[in-house]
Amino acid sequence: MLYLAKDDPALAELVKNEDNRLETTLNLIAAENHSPQSILEVMGSVFNTKTIEGYPGNRFHAGCINADQVENLAIERGRSLFKAEHVNVQPHSGTSANLAVYFSVLKTGDRILSMSLPHGGHLSHGHSASITSKCFDFSHYKVNPETERIDYDQVRKMAHCLKPRMIVAGASSYPRLIDYEKISGIAKEVSAFFLADMAHLAGLVAANLIPSPVPHSDFVTFTCYKTMMGGRGGVILCREMFGKKIDKAVFPGCQGTSAVNLIAAKALIFKLALEDKFVRAQKSTLANARVMARVLMEKGYHVISGGTDNHQVLIDLTGKGISGKSAEACLESVGIILNRNVVPQDENTPGKVSGIRLGSSAVSARGMGEVQMQKIIDLMDMALMNQKKKAVIKQVKDQVLELCREFPVNGSGSTEK
Repeated sequence: MLYLAKDDPALAELVKNEDNRLETTLNLIAAENHSPQSILEVMGSVFNTKTIEGYPGNRFHAGCINADQVENLAIERGRSLFKAEHVNVQPHSGTSANLAVYFSVLKTGDRILSMSLPHGGHLSHGHSASITSKCFDFSHYKVNPETERIDYDQVRKMAHCLKPRMIVAGASSYPRLIDYEKISGIAKEVSAFFLADMAHLAGLVAANLIPSPVPHSDFVTFTCYKTMMGGRGGVILCREMFGKKIDKAVFPGCQGTSAVNLIAAKALIFKLALEDKFVRAQKSTLANARVMARVLMEKGYHVISGGTDNHQVLIDLTGKGISGKSAEACLESVGIILNRNVVPQDENTPGKVSGIRLGSSAVSARGMGEVQMQKIIDLMDMALMNQKKKAVIKQVKDQVLELCREFPVNGSGSTEK
């Protein structure tokens, strides 16, 4: 970044510091990943400067000949990869994508049934802090308190009682697979639209390692920077009959000009997702998450739902007498980066965060395997159980750094390696 170093040395130093932070810490944040270098290149390309409004062949600005080809390429590749009838690659984020879906077929105030946030759902699924709750009338289903998995009988009962116009499936902190076919059937029973939000799972779906919601859904939304390993931004897949409504809801309905550089990054990751390296990383992601869950349970931690079917492991720390906030801070101090997270039991105590969420994607992208997952959990446990012992904390930090040096980030996502 020679030009940045010349124009703004202070900002260039921050970029350098962030690169160093990534190299010297273990990223277990489930909503993050390490992208191929080519993704970073295209996001920093001249496509940053192009303004587009409208769709290929029907823009409100001139000079879109290359931008049109980029967007068409992303659409064609997305349609092929996910076997979708219609694709919109313009949403700025997953939340933008969800908003566009809601407004494409619903009226303000319509009822939507979605997953409760403490039980695994997302802010954009009608949480009171989200603008979505101010636009639509949301009700929320929960996990079974015994199994900590979705109670499909409860979903059916609520659907028949509430008669929602839309049912949403998908989560930000739910470690199990979702039975899309079953929820789709429930939606049909009450004549509701069905939206599946696979923001966290798109990479695993693209690699054909877990069931796809596309065959069973009216709409599917996702982001490209989690398991998908790409750049920022959201994508909407839908049935052809809703294509025009979705396009209109995205632009001009919910947003203006879209970022062509991010659309280009989407096109690129849809191509890379067909390659063996991508599939291997996704397979490793699944295997590594299972190992982390197993070792945590062996050490006496309460793993929500008793395991995982995807890249996430959710831990309730109540039994250990540790808050999610203190666990997050302690682990960050030794170079293990994750996030505090609400768990189902926190629903009755607003503001309380009793858990932490782990994700296996980023460490898998670095080439780490099951042996390293065992080591990471051992180090986490050492830190959490010895927070007041400076010598132990230093020992853990040194071992984390050693592991990071053995598996560098730089170049780990490159298609050349």
